Amino acid sequence: MAETENSKDLISVLWSGADILRSKMDANEYKDYLLGIVFYKYLSDSFLIRVYDLIYDEKPDSLRSALEAYKEALEDESAEELKEQIKSECHYVIEPDLTYTCFADAARNNSFNREQLQKAFNNIEQSDPLFADLFTDIDLYSNRLGTGDQKQSDTISNLIKEIDKADLLHSDAEILGNAYEYLIGQFASETGKKAGEFYTPQAVSKILTKIAIAGQEKKKGLSVYDPCMGSGSLLLNAKKYAVEPNYIKYYGQELNTSTYNLARMNMFLHGVVPENQTLRNGDTLDGDWPTGEETDFNMVLMNPPYSAKWSAAAGFLQDERFSDYGVLAPKSKADYAFLLHGLYHLKSDGTMAIVLPHGVLFRGAAEGKIREKLLRSGNIYAVIGLPANLFYNTSIPTCILVLKKHREGRDVLFIDASQKFEKGKKQNAMTDVHIDSVMNLYNDRKTVEKEAYLASFEDIEKNDFNLNIPRYVDNFEKEEEIDLDDLLTSISNTDNEIEKTQAEFLSLLKELTSDDEKIMSSLHSLVEKMEE
Repeated sequence: MAETENSKDLISVLWSGADILRSKMDANEYKDYLLGIVFYKYLSDSFLIRVYDLIYDEKPDSLRSALEAYKEALEDESAEELKEQIKSECHYVIEPDLTYTCFADAARNNSFNREQLQKAFNNIEQSDPLFADLFTDIDLYSNRLGTGDQKQSDTISNLIKEIDKADLLHSDAEILGNAYEYLIGQFASETGKKAGEFYTPQAVSKILTKIAIAGQEKKKGLSVYDPCMGSGSLLLNAKKYAVEPNYIKYYGQELNTSTYNLARMNMFLHGVVPENQTLRNGDTLDGDWPTGEETDFNMVLMNPPYSAKWSAAAGFLQDERFSDYGVLAPKSKADYAFLLHGLYHLKSDGTMAIVLPHGVLFRGAAEGKIREKLLRSGNIYAVIGLPANLFYNTSIPTCILVLKKHREGRDVLFIDASQKFEKGKKQNAMTDVHIDSVMNLYNDRKTVEKEAYLASFEDIEKNDFNLNIPRYVDNFEKEEEIDLDDLLTSISNTDNEIEKTQAEFLSLLKELTSDDEKIMSSLHSLVEKMEE
């Protein structure tokens, strides 16, 4: 089976699982059930495949044969040794009666028991800190699943049967990871505004990642950090462009616990081994992280909440992330607080790419002072204006700021990509053609009429450190000249059409009759008025 076909099959099975829940709750709620149960199937199937491989040194023909082999092995004297080995590799052990394969059989025989699934979730969560509280958002006893025990149990049972059609045995990590990404994207589309918490549209993710990885593609052990990681999709993009993807070290932080759990699942489903992922559930601005051995990174990628509120407490002026700037981002707009946090954690030869609202380019007061200091230090490398209405949670146009820690020059490349999009029903979209066009402008780093401008530090100083893109890239299109004779002819033709239509309408009115004198009187008045 071709990879794309396999991927499509997987997506359609997972999406039909969503259909079971769609009538009962909104996408923001049912995504937790669907993605959580898909993830448990992944853990269970991977476990059985690995157990079979340890016993017979080959891949099983089916999950059922793997389960039978596992049951037999547990009766052997070396059962504990096998369990220890699998635990050290997978970080968890699943008992035969708690495998997804068993649950699917029970669901088909109408003997499925929710308590067993809950027990399975609990066992995984307690097996290793990696999985702590991973399934907390899945309430198997929620009234949203139906009224009463039987209906609720049936809903979960139907979901388990449907998802069991997903063939993970013959799907590699990339296919499953991509199917999961697709689902997250679909949920983002369905949930609209709430989606901003967990999803950056793929086109924007691609541009951010391509920019941040440029020149570092061959680095073995590349480190990438996203302090507002959402579901981890932006972080995981680095895999697509790195020469040694299996050695990438991922660091991410997320405030929302449900979204943090989604990111942890997403990492595993993309085949990222535990030792290469360091994820944390916490507030990025409140306290600095990471502060351990690894504190700066080759790539920093960010799509923070726009103009969010933060405490801006005076104590932050002593915080190493912000102390060099003498002022703090305002309480009502944390944009520069996020930016400075990311820059602080960037390696001296790394690249950071962050999406923010256009206000960061020109707002004054404290933000103006921070911007000037960044420009004087040569930290701002490029400013890219994106099209409006790309995101699910806001229709405002946004921009990408590219930052470097230490470099020779202080010039800034401005790119106006605001017109590079395809109009969609709900959202606008940037195609690969648009993305390539932006990347070509970025890599060439030259002035291109109406598209890009390489501004010297003097240009920026003359503009009082205002980075508003139209000050540098003139994309004004001269309107076509109007031929007055053509216009007059067109007006005359339209007038004739109106007269003709009115005359036809009048003759129709005159033909109307009624026995009611009042109606006839009103009709005569209307005809007289139109004939005036």
